[in-house]
Amino acid sequence: MRIKHLGTNLLTAAVVVLVLSLVVFPEPSFKAATSGMKIFWDIVFPSLLPFFVLSEIMLGLGVVHFIGVLFEPLMRPLFSVPGEGAFALSMGLAAGYPMDAVITGRFRKQGICTRIEGERLLAFTNTADPLFMFGAVAVGMFGMPTLGATLASAHYLSALSVGLLFKFWRRQDPESKPRAPSRGSGGNILVRALSAMARAREEDGRSFGQLLGDAVNDSIKTLLMIGGFIMVFSVLVTIFEVTGATPLITAPFGAVFRVLHLDTNLLPAALQGVFEIDLGTLASSKAAAPFVQKVVMASAVIAWSGFSVHGQVASVVADTDISLRPYFLARFVHAVLAGIYTLLLLGPAAPAAAAVFRLAPAAAAAATATGLPPFWQHLELSLTRALAIPALMALAGFLFFLPRTMRVSWFRIHR
Repeated sequence: MRIKHLGTNLLTAAVVVLVLSLVVFPEPSFKAATSGMKIFWDIVFPSLLPFFVLSEIMLGLGVVHFIGVLFEPLMRPLFSVPGEGAFALSMGLAAGYPMDAVITGRFRKQGICTRIEGERLLAFTNTADPLFMFGAVAVGMFGMPTLGATLASAHYLSALSVGLLFKFWRRQDPESKPRAPSRGSGGNILVRALSAMARAREEDGRSFGQLLGDAVNDSIKTLLMIGGFIMVFSVLVTIFEVTGATPLITAPFGAVFRVLHLDTNLLPAALQGVFEIDLGTLASSKAAAPFVQKVVMASAVIAWSGFSVHGQVASVVADTDISLRPYFLARFVHAVLAGIYTLLLLGPAAPAAAAVFRLAPAAAAAATATGLPPFWQHLELSLTRALAIPALMALAGFLFFLPRTMRVSWFRIHR
């Protein structure tokens, strides 16, 4: 009880200090809030809205259950999560934060995954938007389009590594045992997938008009909450700067940086990255430090994603029983692995990476040369990626199970 009261008192004191800071420094706070609002309206809102709406519709139509049956033989052995986790992973890869958390929360509320499976999903499907890494960070902040492929490769490789590690999260817990299959365990897998989709659609029961309306309504509410988090944390980081608190907060971490042989000029970037991903990556690119260290820091910040994203994740899963402790642990592991992989791609693996990523400049230029205003540019790209998700997953499922079907046919012919 004493610890609980102490935490409440500290939180209250912090909020009071923040409010007083807003009164004392109204102009910087207003500019920070405006900057956060601009990021939300120009980038986050148009980038995420199509994915939010599409995911709700696909859940209501039973498409996610169809995907779950197809990908169960892949996701269960690799990550110890249900096959529907492939949908959360693909949407997270395409849309970025916090799309995976929204989908995982829906999975848990609908009973598609257990609590522990939900915690595993959150651990490795929480990834950044590829357009953010290619366009905003590589081109906009570092001025190097080729850097986007390095950052994205390190980010996604480390995310999958986290998934393989968290496969063993609470594996001995009785709740960790897979659910008994309720879709039928025999027969052709495509037939079972179609049956699961039809059953889920029947259980939902809403007309398409009602389903679309609910999807848009829920998506707008969630996006407004995300926008609030972005603005609050933009103001918070600005308050740290104008009050001179940044050097005081970063001072204890100077020894850690020296042990790791990191330039201490990256300390402000690390602090800003702890709270907000955009500010942290921007500060990393502008720091007076060696180039490789700046890129490694930016990669770690992207993987950590910042308390702003963590707050968004906590909000969208607040009405479930999913614990956030493994999520925070996974974000730390993800940041460490992303930094290591980035260092390898810029160092020992640089020649191979250069050969593989030689088309990156053209891809980055194509992604940023639409000529449209930021809002419509991100909306266009988001719609394109959102509509491509079902087609790509269907193709992946077909290619994954084609060899198995051919082996069965060969066996029947030669039996």
